[in-house]
Amino acid sequence: MAAYHETALLYNLKDTDIGRQLKLILIKMKVRIRMVEASQYLQPIGFLAGIKDMEGSESVFQETGFSEPMLLLHGFGDSRLDLLLQCMRRKKIRIPLKAVITPENKSWNSLQLYKELCREHEAMKSL
Repeated sequence: MAAYHETALLYNLKDTDIGRQLKLILIKMKVRIRMVEASQYLQPIGFLAGIKDMEGSESVFQETGFSEPMLLLHGFGDSRLDLLLQCMRRKKIRIPLKAVITPENKSWNSLQLYKELCREHEAMKSL
């Protein structure tokens, strides 16, 4: 077992059917869930995920932000990630904007990662 907890950051899934279904899966898997609010969009995603030595920002996002659901995952091994994705497929939970938090993106804020995921999603659709 890893020394840290698996964490899922959920965006724009509060009080939605998809969000409720996803939360049930994550709870059964004993994954820590963090609902991210728009006011937190300027915080480094590593900080939001609870990564040690990641400092928060004093900046508060005061706009609406984005409305699409987004799922960010931290601390998942390959088999656990496969299990989560398999459970999501089985329940027909579709969240196009999802990513694993990496050493490269952990210092990005939610808006930066959102823009990158949108760019990648559009590139994949055009293939």
